[in-house]
Amino acid sequence: MLGRIALANVVSDVYAVGALEIDEIKLVCSAPTEFSDEERDIVVPMIIKGFQDAAAESKSRVKIGSIALNPWCIIGGIATAVCHKSELIMPYYAQVGDSLVLTKPLGTQLATNAFIWMTEESDNWKKLTDKLSKSDIEKTYVIAMESMSRLNKSGAELMHKFKAHAATDVTGFGLFGHADNLAKFQKESVDFEIHTLPIIKNVVQIAELLGRSAKLLAGKAVETSGGLLISLPAENAQGFCEEYEAVSGHAAWIVGRVVAGSRTVKMSSNPTIISAE
Repeated sequence: MLGRIALANVVSDVYAVGALEIDEIKLVCSAPTEFSDEERDIVVPMIIKGFQDAAAESKSRVKIGSIALNPWCIIGGIATAVCHKSELIMPYYAQVGDSLVLTKPLGTQLATNAFIWMTEESDNWKKLTDKLSKSDIEKTYVIAMESMSRLNKSGAELMHKFKAHAATDVTGFGLFGHADNLAKFQKESVDFEIHTLPIIKNVVQIAELLGRSAKLLAGKAVETSGGLLISLPAENAQGFCEEYEAVSGHAAWIVGRVVAGSRTVKMSSNPTIISAE
């Protein structure tokens, strides 16, 4: 799963500009120095296999270089797509009146951390047991793992069909950070208003129990291999969401709108929360 998530994260930047055919992916990997020889020989090939399997889904070739030793386990890569500019959806043509659509739920960091806290029986886990069971956390973890390992290719394909004007993937800077970066580079003087937050089931409650709600509901929680945030004509948004669910088996949500402004992001102080499963 780690390999699959890494691949999905690597190719996400390419899909965010509507490029659909990836010519080559170079794997970057390092094995932790604290691994024994046996651990390295078992775990690293499993990570590489997950990366290669996910690359096969994207119909991409993978080049594997040398596997370095490092204090930390590192898995990632470089994706290359060669195409004509007409095949791309450049990320700076959002228009007043557009809707903002998100293709994966938020909350991956808390979802995965909660699972680790549970397995380690940490102090944070003890705080969560007041309201959440092991099966609750396990279900949340499974949702997060599936989301992170899912390619954004379907979203990229539908961006073309439904005439998207701009998009970004949502990763380490969270929903707000990536939306803010996208807004700053728009040709038109627009603002992004975000009114809805689809969040992985139980993560809102996890945040409340740990006193971390403010960051999560401000869209500033760190995400890994998140979805595409897409600006597209309002009349096309519902159709996009319906077809995305039909082809991927997963929901997409209208989370905001584009209005006249000064290239900033405005988060609702009382957003609509959707529990995503």
